[in-house]
Amino acid sequence: MQIKLFLVLSFCVSYLCLSSNALAQTEELLEAPEEPESELLRTGIVPSTETPLPLEQIKTFAEIFTRIKRNYVEQVTDEELLEFAVEGMLNGLDPHSVYLNGDKYEDLNEGTTGRFGGLGMEVMIEDGFIKVISPIDDTPAAAAGIQTGDLIIRIDGQTVSGLSLQDSTSLMRGEPGTEITLSILRETEPEPFDLVLERAIIRTKTVKRERLNDQIGYLKITQFQTETAELFRKELKTLREQEEFSGLILDLRNNPGGLLNSAVSITDAFIKEGIIVSTKGRLAENDQVFMATPSDLLDAKPVVVLINAGSASASEIVAGALQDHKRAIVLGTESFGKGSVQTVLDVGGQEAIKLTTARYYTPSGRSIQASGIVPDVMVEWREFKPQEERFGRIKENDLPGHLESENEVEKPSVDDPDQLANDYQLNEAFNLLKGLILYLPKETNAASN
Repeated sequence: MQIKLFLVLSFCVSYLCLSSNALAQTEELLEAPEEPESELLRTGIVPSTETPLPLEQIKTFAEIFTRIKRNYVEQVTDEELLEFAVEGMLNGLDPHSVYLNGDKYEDLNEGTTGRFGGLGMEVMIEDGFIKVISPIDDTPAAAAGIQTGDLIIRIDGQTVSGLSLQDSTSLMRGEPGTEITLSILRETEPEPFDLVLERAIIRTKTVKRERLNDQIGYLKITQFQTETAELFRKELKTLREQEEFSGLILDLRNNPGGLLNSAVSITDAFIKEGIIVSTKGRLAENDQVFMATPSDLLDAKPVVVLINAGSASASEIVAGALQDHKRAIVLGTESFGKGSVQTVLDVGGQEAIKLTTARYYTPSGRSIQASGIVPDVMVEWREFKPQEERFGRIKENDLPGHLESENEVEKPSVDDPDQLANDYQLNEAFNLLKGLILYLPKETNAASN
């Protein structure tokens, strides 16, 4: 018993004293709200600012440890109990601080590379269940109709209540081509229902480009990954090569976040000067300010940014910066409100902890933690039904023998009917941007592309 107590005390002291190691920062990123592999910050352990060790609490911990070992109905190893203890410490802090070991540790980079096996959705823990933040486009989750806000209550018949986020996501992953049944609780449905999905290799194309008409371009960013900023600039260049290109719709709906550097680089494409985002924590090492460089790849052409409740973290950085700099009009619904920075701290071997170490702030100093970005123009999602054709009022050119017009009628540019007819919020953004373009100063419209 004394040996066991010594082991527990040694563990506690060693764990708490890890904070004396020197800072060894290598890369900084932001985490998506639900999947820990979506964002990765690697640093060393930072110097401690805590008071001396609470010896009475450590003694209590050791006593509880011993009683569990002696009295629990099934045999449990020291390693398992200590792992549970670490997980409990982190889970008690906030939803984004977690313990990573084994397969969880190895999975860290999957979200940044954009290739992994599974269903394709960003999730988090809420009230003991798995809550969907957003399905990723062109994945089994999106094809099955999974929606933002859905609660996953069972996976292949196994309840998720009591499981950690890591364990739940591990259950949903597996060999491509294998099936999985998710039991879904949806606010608009009276009873839970089952969805059968087939796992696939998730290769997310993070930037999608469209031309909505001769003047308006459309770019959708699904996640901020390693190559997203480079791909964004490439697709934007393609749009700018069109002579009549006059404005852009940037769609960040259901974008759960990703790499901080990617979000900063994309925002920098629109802003010539000033702060893009800043981070502040308890330690000076976590305080950073990211500044814009003197370039605007759109030559001051108008921009409308689309957001919704599935827009989180890095996508909120982009929307908030463009809104604060009055470089874009933000349209849609309030974003998710994930304004914290996570750091992955290696603790030796194949183990690490992902710890919330800072909050981030928009250029005006706003913290969007738990409040989100409020759009300039609020437009809820709804089914879009174009008005049916019917007989209208008689006009002059309907009258027999009317005089012909002396003016040459200029035909409007052709819109993309399919893209706009199926997306009410996008249609509203499109109409708003058309109005902005109409009243652009001539020198802006004539700027080189």
